[in-house]
Amino acid sequence: MFRRSLPRACALALSPVVAPALLLATPLAAWADHPGDSQARSLGVVTVIGGQPTSLPTQIPTTLEVITREQIEQSINATDSEDALKYFPSLLVRKRYIGDYNHAILSSRASGTGNSARSAVYADGILLSNYLGNGVGGLSFPPRWGLVTPEEIERVDVMYGPFSAAYPGNSVGAVVDYVTRMPRKFEAHGKVGYVSQPFALYNTNATYRAWQTSASAGNKAGDLSWFINFNHTESHGQPLTFATRLVSAGTVGSAGTPVTGAVLERNNANAPWYVLGTGTEYETRQDHVKAKLAYDLGSGLRAAYTLGVWQNTSTGRPVSYLRNAAGQAVYSGAVNIDGRSFSPLTGGDFALTDERLTHVMHGLSLKTHTQGVFDWEVAASLYDYSRDQKRQNSAANTLPGAASGGAGTIADGGGTGWRTLALKGTWRPAGVAGPHIIDFGVQDDAFALRYLTSTITGDWTRDGAGAVASNVGGRTRLQSFYVQDAWAFAPGWKTVLGARAEAWSAINGYTQIPAATPAVNTQWPSRREAFVSPKAALSWQFQSDTVLKASLGRAIRFPTVGELYGATSTANSQYINDPLLRPERSWTGELSAEKDLANALLRVTLFAEDTRDSLYSQTTFDPLANRNVSRVQNVGRISTKGVEVAYSGVDVFRKGLDVNASVTYADSVIKENAGFVSVRGDTIGKQQPNIAKWRATALVAYRWNDRWSTSVGARYSGRQYRTLDNSDVNGYTYQGVSKFFTVDARVRVKLNEQLSAAFGIDNLNNDKFWNFHPYPQRSYSAELKYDL
Repeated sequence: MFRRSLPRACALALSPVVAPALLLATPLAAWADHPGDSQARSLGVVTVIGGQPTSLPTQIPTTLEVITREQIEQSINATDSEDALKYFPSLLVRKRYIGDYNHAILSSRASGTGNSARSAVYADGILLSNYLGNGVGGLSFPPRWGLVTPEEIERVDVMYGPFSAAYPGNSVGAVVDYVTRMPRKFEAHGKVGYVSQPFALYNTNATYRAWQTSASAGNKAGDLSWFINFNHTESHGQPLTFATRLVSAGTVGSAGTPVTGAVLERNNANAPWYVLGTGTEYETRQDHVKAKLAYDLGSGLRAAYTLGVWQNTSTGRPVSYLRNAAGQAVYSGAVNIDGRSFSPLTGGDFALTDERLTHVMHGLSLKTHTQGVFDWEVAASLYDYSRDQKRQNSAANTLPGAASGGAGTIADGGGTGWRTLALKGTWRPAGVAGPHIIDFGVQDDAFALRYLTSTITGDWTRDGAGAVASNVGGRTRLQSFYVQDAWAFAPGWKTVLGARAEAWSAINGYTQIPAATPAVNTQWPSRREAFVSPKAALSWQFQSDTVLKASLGRAIRFPTVGELYGATSTANSQYINDPLLRPERSWTGELSAEKDLANALLRVTLFAEDTRDSLYSQTTFDPLANRNVSRVQNVGRISTKGVEVAYSGVDVFRKGLDVNASVTYADSVIKENAGFVSVRGDTIGKQQPNIAKWRATALVAYRWNDRWSTSVGARYSGRQYRTLDNSDVNGYTYQGVSKFFTVDARVRVKLNEQLSAAFGIDNLNNDKFWNFHPYPQRSYSAELKYDL
């Protein structure tokens, strides 16, 4: 939808004077080529030059979608950076509330919201994706969205599929690059925002609110440019988890405290259960500081440095629905509901959590941008968990006493993080208009996980760490070399051929769980593997307004440290590590047709992906131990086939009316698997988790005049499952995954040259939908912005 996929931008390579203007000024995502410029209709390979530079390679052999800062401000109620992706074809971010820092996973065509390691998110080329693990669970690994704020975004580039050799196999789903602002003259900005969400579910009926303030400034004086951004968020989210008891687990009789207030519902397997209260409801305070410096050294050489600091303070608090005969809330002990007694409530049902996080990001680069025969870049980044602590009451420590102290745990991830180093070059043997443009590079990425969970016997809210409950960690490293040649081998034809060679290693892995039976204290052996991934794309200018394309690429997604060594169970657990997990191996292909409609672009893409050894948590039978064992395991083969249709129009039907829409059909089926969920073979032929067969987006924006603009957006996702055996047949409940249809609206007005205001409603139709947790219900937002 915000789009110019592969088409027609080779002409921009011939015009470095025109390109910056098109890049920054063209409505919607049409920065790659102007709809009305016939010179831009050629060959179907996007050439990225000019303007605020992207970190993407100069030649992009696949579908590309883009949204600019102006479009975000006009059309989207954006409180977090991931909101900019709301209406992209086939993309979904599992954002549960404003400031969601531990579950906001990016989903793409053939990768669900449990597969965070199958997409790549960058900010100005600095890695934000967290490849220390995959998905959510005891440890959560979403991209570090908080290191980018909506106010600093210049545009967002999204590249689909593993078709560029410049990226590791984690790009199998999509590559997202946030290009942030660098000023050309002095500028200053300020913004205040407010969101209100009336929320009604089960026995919760309350209004949850969020406040945001931000300020930024920058300047370019001579060869030096700088930009600094501050953002503060305070958010109170809706309940996310719930304490429950299956009706079948109750014993008929009078034992236990008689209580009222339980809500009779059905779980995701359609079995009756009682919802007893909320388990997690986050109050979050976040602060973000980003400082960027750039210095032009002459001859097209630029040095740049980025410092980002993100702090998060959050508390998770439960609320019991249960009341005894005196009307008091019940949080502990055995309870009796409708003549059935149930096992005692514990601190695990109504957990309290306090989290304190400080993450620091550094980025340093030296690059040339001459568009001559040769350009090069050296870039390095560091992401550091300077502080990462989570405190929680123990299962035996229940409310109300747990609110003021008692036993618990403290989980410390300090010292965790990753670093990247890349040396890249672009060689144009015959100049920018020549038949060959060759990208190549060497990359070295390293990831270190350290996660120590300790018991606290005194006061969980403030005491230091005691005995070790679990201690997991290790390192992985990926060293790569790639080369990619964009070759215009005949009039109207172009091909992009490339390969990526990767050497992966896992070292220093350890798992310590003293409370397990038997106790676990293992130092895992090192591993090394190497693969080569070929890439190929071909485009043909079939007609003056039509481009046909084909792309094929192999992707190797290596196991993360968390998948290899990150078991965090603390008692007689059957969850064990498998340090010999095989990497995921995917072949992905696309066939696309793109037609220029003068003021619009229509794209139809057929896509297919065949993945061997997908990594999922499941069960197998261990004959040596004579028991079932749950762990991250390889699923033999998953096959995905689908079609994506995307339309992007500027000034459609009348001047000022922009229309964007997409529809995606994906059939993703498990073909081979030695593991199971309940019985052997129960996953064969089932849908891959968290992949909906049908998805659709639409966004209509209208600029009434120079002051007023409005937009209406809609998103749809069909039925999907969370489990490998698709046994979660009821999606409209806690732990279910439901279909949804939401409508969003936004009105923006420029009050004067500097001041603007906006009012928005997300989920206007108040759809109540789920992805394990409940999504937000109808939310009202207001913002006031000042630009100098």
